[in-house]
Amino acid sequence: MGAIHLEGVLADRDAWRATRCSIGKAMEVIGTRSAILIMREAYYGTTRFDDFAARVGITEAVASARLRELAEAGLLERSPYREPGQRTRHEYLLTEMGRDLLPAVLALMQWGDKYLQDGKGAPLDLVENDTGEPVRVEVRGESGRAMPLEGLRIRPGEQYRRHVEERRRRP
Repeated sequence: MGAIHLEGVLADRDAWRATRCSIGKAMEVIGTRSAILIMREAYYGTTRFDDFAARVGITEAVASARLRELAEAGLLERSPYREPGQRTRHEYLLTEMGRDLLPAVLALMQWGDKYLQDGKGAPLDLVENDTGEPVRVEVRGESGRAMPLEGLRIRPGEQYRRHVEERRRRP
């Protein structure tokens, strides 16, 4: 069974804890079913509160809480709009941060297509707009080569290395 190779101080897994884990931090933002489905709908072009609640199948209270959390986290931006004769309301637009989450959401979709559709295949096909060719999310190195789990290595980042060095210098 393969695993990612841990390098340097990370190799001794008992000597450190993932207290600043980016995966954990990301899950704090989008770790609920309703949050990720709201993001799905934003990618599909949904912008209005009532449409998010209806399309995701959640109560208005849950939709309000999730949209507020996603906006506060920076994935969506509240933008006022007003239809003739109506009060001002807000629509929710994707930010750069929200757009950058797309590969992770599409990877979840692909995983669900492969393992959770009871052999019935993918309910939706993701294709390139111009060519109609299938699109897949994969882990690739800078060279463009697909990387399996066993081909990956994690090493301490520069910020972590500086932090460890500073702690060593303290009396």
